[in-house]
Amino acid sequence: MNKTRIARHMIHLSLLCTVLMIGMRVAFTGNIYGLFLVWNLFLAWVPFAVSVVLCTNANAKVWMQYLLFALWLLFFPNAPYIITDFFHLIERPPVPLWYDLIVMFWASWNGLLLGLISLFYVEQFLQTKFKARMVNRMVYACMILCAFGVYAGRYLRWNSWDVILGPGEIFKDVKHIALNPQDNLRTWGVTFFFSLLIISCYLTIKKLKQSFHP
Repeated sequence: MNKTRIARHMIHLSLLCTVLMIGMRVAFTGNIYGLFLVWNLFLAWVPFAVSVVLCTNANAKVWMQYLLFALWLLFFPNAPYIITDFFHLIERPPVPLWYDLIVMFWASWNGLLLGLISLFYVEQFLQTKFKARMVNRMVYACMILCAFGVYAGRYLRWNSWDVILGPGEIFKDVKHIALNPQDNLRTWGVTFFFSLLIISCYLTIKKLKQSFHP
């Protein structure tokens, strides 16, 4: 079994462990609180799955490749979005706070990891289509758009599929933000600092990957 397959199995094992902890919580309390994390983990897994398909189908038609890229970009923000679920973290007896903290952290870690790995796959795809400088610009643009997507999901309550089902409402929101920057400081703040977070994690893992490559 090659290293890539082992890594994918480790990711899915980590996801399974998180889901099992959530399942134990539900079984212990009889309360469905926490199941929203399972749904969010699934949404975070989607861009990872799409990126794998994109990179393992090099002979697919060009329009299909770019369709997959667009689908990946739509779902990409769902991966780091789970970090914002920490807003829900309060003590909920009889479950101790430390248990929910571990579940929330593990879910967030899984989401961030799935997102970054999917970005590495997409970067490999882009390298087959564009020059290195253009690829770098596109990768950074994707991370900034992802950060804005996290903001839009948490505060504007957008879903990835709203781009298709409700593009008019999204256009109105974007227009208001662009034309009234002074009234949307939270938008710029969340987008800026989430961009820094995602870019920092991306560069760190990339450098570590290069440093420890045999």
